Amino acid sequence: MQQPYAAIPQSFAGRTTRVGPWFLHRHANEGEIMETLDGTTSLVTGASRGIGRAIAQRLAAAGSLVVVHYGTSESAAQETVAQITEAGGAAFAVGAQLGVAGDADRLWAGVEAGLAERGARRGIDVLVNNAAIGGATPTLATARPDDFDELFAINVKAPFFVVQRGLNLLRDGGRIVNVSSVATRVAIPGTLAYAMTKGAINTFSVTLAQELGGRGITVNAVMPGTTATENNVAWFDAQPAMREVVTGLSALRRVGEPADVADVVAFLASPAGRWVTGQVIDASGGTHLGLSVDQGPPE
Repeated sequence: MQQPYAAIPQSFAGRTTRVGPWFLHRHANEGEIMETLDGTTSLVTGASRGIGRAIAQRLAAAGSLVVVHYGTSESAAQETVAQITEAGGAAFAVGAQLGVAGDADRLWAGVEAGLAERGARRGIDVLVNNAAIGGATPTLATARPDDFDELFAINVKAPFFVVQRGLNLLRDGGRIVNVSSVATRVAIPGTLAYAMTKGAINTFSVTLAQELGGRGITVNAVMPGTTATENNVAWFDAQPAMREVVTGLSALRRVGEPADVADVVAFLASPAGRWVTGQVIDASGGTHLGLSVDQGPPE
């Protein structure tokens, strides 16, 4: 069994040092550490678009071979792969519908087949559970049992069994990052059932971190807020007043971008994140931290 990460040596220059399955490079002239994911493999579920695509691109840019999972849109997943390879990275797509019987087995079978086809070593170092459905529906008033079951099957059951089935393929010293939502911290109208699924993901992350710590595997959750993606950009463009409202909810006074979330995930996947585990990290730009300073107290 690989030992948990040791402290990074402070006195090395012009050479490469391995920390867990990752590499650190120090430039001899600049004395600057550049952390990379060279030699690693990452699986990102729901990576065909939006935040998942940005995470896949960010991990690939750091040097990881990225498995781009998709549920239904193979063309969108291949577009993600094309963008990664055009930028000098390495990636391939694997399709598996989540939330149905045998989903995790099909996913991992596709991962193993893809790695074998490329002559890559078996197993992965980083697992990002990003795939999910939901958002504004269903509500308490309109939800049907089938809606509820589908939400939990995709958002909770699938990540659980993806991890369970993949534990023998996730190398010691690896990383699991689960994408949650700021809806677990803020009561957002119309997101009750969805927020419940993400609350489960937060608990899953904390408890799993304790369970896998002995293998040097870190587990964390990342909570995005409202994020501008290709799925909602038209909605924002058609409702500038709503964009202004959402902007005002952030302490940083802007709507989040997929890259904002991807950078947080990349940090947790990197050697720099080796001592962070069992945490639910807010990556919402300070959404609903409190009253805006220009609003003043309520009357």
